Amino acid sequence: QVELVESGGGLVQPGGSLRLSCAVSKTIFSLYTMGWYRRAPGNQRELVARITSGGSTKYADSVKGRFTISRDNAENTVYLQMNSLKPEDTAVYYCNADRSVSYWGQGIQVTVSS
Repeated sequence: QVELVESGGGLVQPGGSLRLSCAVSKTIFSLYTMGWYRRAPGNQRELVARITSGGSTKYADSVKGRFTISRDNAENTVYLQMNSLKPEDTAVYYCNADRSVSYWGQGIQVTVSS
């Protein structure tokens, strides 16, 4: 069973930064498209960013220019660098590994508030 463990969430003031990490085990990490999704209270889960095995990236319009997704295949880890955070970025963030089957992390809270 593939395991995904997120870390790096927490409380930050508007305009601040956080970096989320997702460590993946028990699979060949480099073959997977990795993604970050989020779900805010009352909303559906939405794609934030994803990166393919070849390094191509895609971002939600709401985070373009502020968030950066990257991966380290040697460390089996995907990152989400979040800058210029806004209160509307408050959500539970989920890591996803997708190939023919999707796997999810347990989710991590990010709260942007003064």
